[in-house]
Amino acid sequence: MKQVVQNYKSGELALLDVPVPGCKPGGVLVRSAYSLISTGTELMKVSEAGMSMLGKARSRPDQVAKVVQSVATNGVPATYRKVMGKLDSYTPLGYSLCGVVEQVGTGIDDVAVGDLVACAGNEHALHAELNWVPKNLFARVPDGLAPRHAAFGTVGSIALQGVRQGEPQLGDVALVIGLGLIGQLVVQLLAASGVRVVGVDPDPERCELAGRLGAAACGEPGSAAVENHVAEVTDGHGVDQVYLAAGGGSNQPVELAARLSRDRGRVVDIGKCRLDLPWNAYYEKELDVRFSRSYGPGRYDPGYELEGRDYPIGYVRWTERRNLACFLDLLARGHVDVEPLVSRIADFDDAVETYQRLKDGELKAVAVLFRYPEQPEAPAGARTAPAVAVPAVERSSGRASAPARSAEAPVRLAFVGAGNYATSMLLPHLAQRDGVELSTVVTTTALSAANAQRKFGFAGATTDLDAVLGDKSVDAVFVVTRHSSHAELTRRALLAGKAVFVEKPLALTEDELTGVLAAVEESGNDRLQVGFNRRFAPLLQEARRRFGARTGPASLRYLVNAGRLEHGSWYLRQGTEGSRFAGEGGHFIDTASWLLEADPVSVYAVGTSGNEDLQVVLRYPDGSTATVSYVTTGAPGFPKETLDMVADGRVLRLDDFVRAAVYDGRRKQWVGSRLPRARDKGQNAELAAFVKAVRTGGPMPVPLDSLVATTAATLAVQAGLAGGAPVTLAGAR
Repeated sequence: MKQVVQNYKSGELALLDVPVPGCKPGGVLVRSAYSLISTGTELMKVSEAGMSMLGKARSRPDQVAKVVQSVATNGVPATYRKVMGKLDSYTPLGYSLCGVVEQVGTGIDDVAVGDLVACAGNEHALHAELNWVPKNLFARVPDGLAPRHAAFGTVGSIALQGVRQGEPQLGDVALVIGLGLIGQLVVQLLAASGVRVVGVDPDPERCELAGRLGAAACGEPGSAAVENHVAEVTDGHGVDQVYLAAGGGSNQPVELAARLSRDRGRVVDIGKCRLDLPWNAYYEKELDVRFSRSYGPGRYDPGYELEGRDYPIGYVRWTERRNLACFLDLLARGHVDVEPLVSRIADFDDAVETYQRLKDGELKAVAVLFRYPEQPEAPAGARTAPAVAVPAVERSSGRASAPARSAEAPVRLAFVGAGNYATSMLLPHLAQRDGVELSTVVTTTALSAANAQRKFGFAGATTDLDAVLGDKSVDAVFVVTRHSSHAELTRRALLAGKAVFVEKPLALTEDELTGVLAAVEESGNDRLQVGFNRRFAPLLQEARRRFGARTGPASLRYLVNAGRLEHGSWYLRQGTEGSRFAGEGGHFIDTASWLLEADPVSVYAVGTSGNEDLQVVLRYPDGSTATVSYVTTGAPGFPKETLDMVADGRVLRLDDFVRAAVYDGRRKQWVGSRLPRARDKGQNAELAAFVKAVRTGGPMPVPLDSLVATTAATLAVQAGLAGGAPVTLAGAR
C-alpha cells in the first residue's frame, strides 16, 4: 500500500510503498476514502523538517536536553546512532480521515466490515491507504453524511474540545483569534451554541469566510473596527471568552486577548502560539487561562487510546471518542458546515505535489482533502488475501542441534520489532557483519518496517509474522518488541524451529516462562539466547580475567542509578509490561551470576515506598552474595552502573563500562579504561557469539539453564517484595 511520509533529517516528502498493517485485537483495519490535511499542524511539521540541524535544535530545546543526558548515560556513539536513526527515518503525516472498515479485530462489536467510520490519531489516522485504528479512536459515520465531510471529524473534535474548555453560555460574546481551519470550526460551534462571535485574522478572505459561517464581525488584529464592535456589543465590558486558534511566534494574540477580555474572562489556548503573558494585564483582570488538549479527555493516555479502556460517562462526559461522535452528529444535522472550508480535493497520488504547493504558498487553502482510489467490491464474506503467501509452520526436532545449513551460506536473520533499541544497538552491528543476511523485518506498524528495510538493507518488510516463521530459509529470529510479547513470540519461534535471540526479559511471569520451556520440550529446540549483553563487555571480561580464580566466597555490590522515566513511557505500564525491574533487572542478575560463576539459590528483596528503589540480595551455592541496588531517585549526573566484587583479598571495580580496576594487596594490579564516548556494554560481542553459534551449530553463548535461572531470580524479586521474606529458587542446591 502507499503512505505519505517525510524524512525529518532531509525534509524529503514521499509517497512510499509500505506493508499493509495487521489487524490487531481491539481495533479495526480501515481503508481510507478521504483524509484531511491539517494546514496548520502538518505544515508546521513539514516546515520544521526543512530547517538546518541548528534550526531543528533551536525549535526543540527539550529534545536537545534529552540528547545531552543520553550522551552522559550511554556515550557518544550509541547516542549518535539513536539520534541519527530517529532523524533519518520516514515519519508519518496525517491524523484525520474517513474510510470503510475492511477487517474487524477481536474485542470489537460495535462496527462491522463495510461500515463507514471517521478515525483520529497521529499514529492511526494517517495519510495511508489502510490504517489500523484502536477502538476509542474511531466512530461510526451517521447515515447520509458525506465521507469527505466526515474526514473533518478529528479537527472538528479539536475545535469542539476548545469550545468546551471555554464553557460558553447563551448570550455570551466570544473572540476567536486565528481563522484558519480550527478557528473557522470554533466560530461555527460557538454560533450554534447561541454565542455572538467576533473573529480576528490578518487574511481578509478568511475574515469574509468566517462572516458567512456565523461570525457577527471580523477584522485584522489591529483593526479599530474589531475593538469598536466588541465595545458596542458588550457595553464596554469586553468579551466573555477568547479562543486562541492562531500559530506562529508573535505575542500579539495573547496581548489582544487581555485587552478585549472582560474582568475574569476566560482565555483558551487551542493552537500553538507564543504565550508570553503580560503579567499586569492578566493579573488586573484576573483572567482564567486554560489549555485545550487536542481531541479531549483520553488524549495521550495509552490505557484509553491503545488498550480501549473507556472513562465512565458519569465522571468524564466528553472523551475523545464521544467528541468525535458528537461532531459527526452536528455535521449530519447541519449545525456545522465544512463544505465552504474545502479549498481543494487532491488525488492521493498527487500528495507530494500538494504538500509542496502548500509549503511554497502556491496553494492558498483552509482545508485540503486527499481522495483515495475506489476499491472494487469483494463478494460477500470474502477476505482480503495477505500480501505474502504464508507457508505452513513446521516444528523442528532434535534438541540442541541447528537446522542443516551450508557452512558457507550466510546466516539469514529476521527481526520482529524495529524500535529504538533494535535500530541503535543491534542492527548497526549486524548490518556490517560479514556472513550475515538481514532477511525480513516484521513490525505491527507498516512504516517502522519500511524504515528498517531502507536503513539496514533487509530483503523484505512485512507485518505478517506467520510468513516469517514459515520461511525455511530464515535461520534465526530476533524478538525485539515490547516486554509483554517476548515470551509468546519466543515460544512461537522455537516451535517453528528457529534459533531465537530475544531481548530481555525472556518472560514477565512464571506462567510465561513455563510456556517457553514447554515449547523447548515440545519442539526439541533449545537454540535460545536472551540479550544479557553485559557479560560480553570487553572491559568487564578483561577485569574478570585479571581478577583470576577464587578460592573463597565473594561479596558483590552492583549499584544501578536507573533514573526516572519520562511521563508516558511504556515502561511505566506495569499492568501490561510488568515492573521496571522485571523488564531490566535480568541484566544485572546475569552479570553478577557470570562473575560469581553460579546461579543464585535464593532472592531477598526490599523496597522503598512504592518500590521505586530496590535492594535485591542474591545468595549463591558457595556462600557468595550479590546485592543489586536498583534506584531511580539518584542524581542524573552520576554514572548509571558501578560494580565492586570482593574476594580473597582482591577487589574488582567497574565504573560504568568506562573504567575498570583490579586491586591486589596494597596497590592496583591492573587498570583499564575507555573513552566515555566509546563505552561498550557488550552488544557487538554478544551478537558475534550468537551468529557464530547459529552458523556452526555450536552451543548458544549462554546455557539455557543459566538464562532460566536469571529469569526466575528476576521474577522472584516481585514475590519477595510482596512476601517480605527470602524466596528459595526451584532447583537450588
